[in-house]
Parts: sequence; C-alpha cells; structure tokens
Amino acid sequence: MTTTSITHDLAATALAALERIGASVPTAGDGPTLHARSPLTGQNLLELPAASVADVDSAVRAAHRAFLTWRSVPAPVRGGLVKRLGQLLTDHKADLAELITIEAGKITSEALGEVQEMIDICDLAVGLSRQIGGRTMPSERPGHRLMETWHPLGVVGVISAFNFPAAVWSWNTAVALVCGDPVVWKPSEMTPLVSIASAALLDRAIADSDAPRDLHRLVLGARDVGEALVQHRHVALVSATGSERMGAQVGPLVAARNGRYLLELGGNNAAVVAPTADLDLAVRGIVFAAVGTAGQRCTTMRRLIVHEDIVDDVVARLATAYRGLPVGDPRAEGTLVGPLINAASRDRMRAALERAVDDGGTVVVGGETVEVPAAPGAVYVSPALVRMPHQSALVTEETFAPILYVMTYRTLDEAIEIHNGVPQGLSSSIFTRDQREAERFLSEAGSDCGIVNVNIGTSGAEIGGAFGGEKSTGGGRESGSDAWRAYMRRATNTVNYSDELPLAQGVNFA
Repeated sequence: MTTTSITHDLAATALAALERIGASVPTAGDGPTLHARSPLTGQNLLELPAASVADVDSAVRAAHRAFLTWRSVPAPVRGGLVKRLGQLLTDHKADLAELITIEAGKITSEALGEVQEMIDICDLAVGLSRQIGGRTMPSERPGHRLMETWHPLGVVGVISAFNFPAAVWSWNTAVALVCGDPVVWKPSEMTPLVSIASAALLDRAIADSDAPRDLHRLVLGARDVGEALVQHRHVALVSATGSERMGAQVGPLVAARNGRYLLELGGNNAAVVAPTADLDLAVRGIVFAAVGTAGQRCTTMRRLIVHEDIVDDVVARLATAYRGLPVGDPRAEGTLVGPLINAASRDRMRAALERAVDDGGTVVVGGETVEVPAAPGAVYVSPALVRMPHQSALVTEETFAPILYVMTYRTLDEAIEIHNGVPQGLSSSIFTRDQREAERFLSEAGSDCGIVNVNIGTSGAEIGGAFGGEKSTGGGRESGSDAWRAYMRRATNTVNYSDELPLAQGVNFA
C-alpha cells in the first residue's frame, strides 16, 4: 500500500468517525487555515479554517452571556449536563479513541484509556455537583453566624496540548460546567479533529439538556488565537497545559489583568530504585512510564536514580525490555510504541543524545530511527536508555521524547537530592520494600513533586486525586480532590440574627 493510499484511508477513517459522532467538519475558506495531520504517516489529511482574533472575542463574549444565565442554574441541574456528556462519551468511546490514534499517534489501548479518563471525570463532576459547598465557622459575636460560600467564577479559557488532546480539556470542562462556568477551548493545532469531535459531543449534550447554547465554544488556531484568549478581560480563569516556556509567557499576561491562571507545565520526572526493590515489578513500571505514548507524556519518566549495588542488574533488565519493544503503526496489534508527533521532536531527541555522549554518557540501547513501510513522512524512533555518570545540566531539562537517563546513588539522602535537583516538580516515584524509605520519600523531606508514588511508575494518574506539580511545573491542580475551588470564587459571609450590633475584636464605636 502506498503512502498516498494510507493517507487517503486515514482521512476517510477520520471523517467516518466524525460522522458517527455527529460532528460536521468546517470547510476552509479564504482566511487562515490549519492542517489536520497524522503522525502515523506524516501527511496532511484535511484543511480546516482557523479562528481569528476577532473570532476569539466573539466566542468569549457569547460564553460570558451564557454565564449570566448558567451561574443561577442549581449545581445538581448543571451536573445533569455533564452526566449526559459522559453518556455520549461512553457511546462514542471507540470513535473518539480512533481519532486520538490518528492525530496524536497513541496506541489503541492508550487512546481508549484517554477517553475513559473523560468518562471518569464526568462521573466525578456529577457527584461534585451535589457536594460543592463552604463551611460554617464559630463567630466570636453572639447571635452571629460566620460562613463561607462558593460561587461560579466566569468564563474559563482552556488551552490544551497534543499529547492528551481530549482528556485535559474534559478535566477542566466537566468541573467548570458543574461549578457554573462556561468554557472557551483553544486546543493544540496538531489535533483539530479530536477537538471538533469532543466539542460536537458537548454541543449535543448541551442541546439535550436545554442548557445555554454558548456554554462551550471551540476556537481552532495558532499562537495568536491562544494569546487573544489569555488576554481577554472576560476570561476569568486560564487553564493552560504545555511547556514551561509557554507557562512563563501565559502567567504574566493573565496576572497583568488580575485574572487567574492554572498551569500544568513541564515534568522532568524521576524514580528512585532502592536495593530492596522488587526488580520485576520495578522494570515493568519503569518501562511503561518511560516509553508510553512514545515518551510524550508530561508524566513520562525521564530520569532513573538507582542504587549503585543494583544498577548493572537494573540496566541489563531494562535493556532487554527495550530491545523487545514493538515500534510502529499504533493501530497494529502488539505495537507498544507509536510515532513521535513530528520531525522537530526527533531532532530534539537526537540533539539530547549527542549532548549526553558529550557529557560522558553512554547510550545503552535505542535512539535509532525506525523505518515504517509506506510512511516516509512519519517519525518513528526506538526508545533510548542512557547511562549518565553524574547529574549533568542535560538531565535537568525536559526533552519531550523517549529518553531515560540512568544515574546512581549511595544513600537515600543523595538520591533525594539528585531527584529534587531539577526545576520541574510534577511526578515522582520510589521502588522499595523498606517502609522507612517509602515514608521518607513521601515526607516533607522527600520528593518535592505534586505527585509522589511508591512502587508504581510516574505515569498513570487516575481521576479523583489532584493532578499537578510544583516549581516550574506551574503549581496547578486538576481532576480531583478540591481542584474544583480553582473554578469558583469564595465569599465570606457574616449573618447577624440578633437584636444587637456587637463589633469584632471588642471594638466599641458607641
């Protein structure tokens, strides 16, 4: 089969999935355009119209008008809309997963898992719709009640990345909707078809629920569209997922207009492997965390800190596993590693491996280009395992590709110091059967990340726990725990039900 026929088949497959979902594909006109592209072949599939800065303004203003109605709808009723979205996602799980594979390059099981995350966050948000609430506190004044209440915030602008083209949007959108907030979504320009499909399902849920039509607006576009969304005065909260560089630009722009932002940025994640670790379990956990989604997860394991007594054994086991990894078309049965998103990702991977060798590192296995028949425009690589003799500057940076740097330690204190010695602070783990070591890693003197695991890898966070990290990762939290508070505003209320007017702190103003 030729590349042309594969490309035609992918376009036809994508259009068929969109049709089953009920999504209409807009036709490109005379304005700016986007290309729907598949990393499976490296070829463009469809041409789509991109939004303008004026379109962003129109979308935000429409969402703000919807907010003025939606904020007064009871939260459990708002939850009914999200429940309907969850039902539609369940009905079209395979269709949406197929689009994720075509545009993001995920293997089928990972794509299905992403849609399951969307279904799960809808379940969580529906339950949340009957639990949102403040607290009552004792007042120092007799005949007074002191309490906190939570209220809808306003329009939420969501900027998402290509690697989780639908799940991250749903994390924000399901919670924002039950909190009383409409959403304007600027997805990655690399995955427009996934966003069109997701938005179509929500539009259908909105119509089925008799909710305001403009509760959700999709704006496809490049950087100028994202900047317009970030700077719009009617966007109360900007939730942005992407690189540290992007976050460093978004934060000041939102702060300059006194808006709120929730940032999920880089993750240079590491695991410590202690001498007592179950190495069979550790190797399985490490391999998935390091090579899943071809190393293009924010929670991908990029550093491995192994006790010097067992490092040779661990590296040998990992090298054997790496050599057996099936790399290729993510739709094929048995494939575990799909393509990189584009050639720029491959170039960054090559440059990082060259720097690793210059810094005294040794590439144990991997790093080669993998040729996939009839896909000359695609970029497939074998995941790389690299021994590093020390904590070089290179390993403090995140390369969004499947490279795992292996370093050694002597004491747990040294391991924690190496682990924490990077700007990022998203996800971390330790493999150990020593309870004291595990508790130390979980303590305030241990990992400085937002996610800290024991005997599992750094990837695979589940809905319910707050997701996010510290330091240059941005400090945001999504998808669980009390993350809903970011989407609401808090008011402190004092109610006087007495016939007197005592002042706080004993002040006498008579």
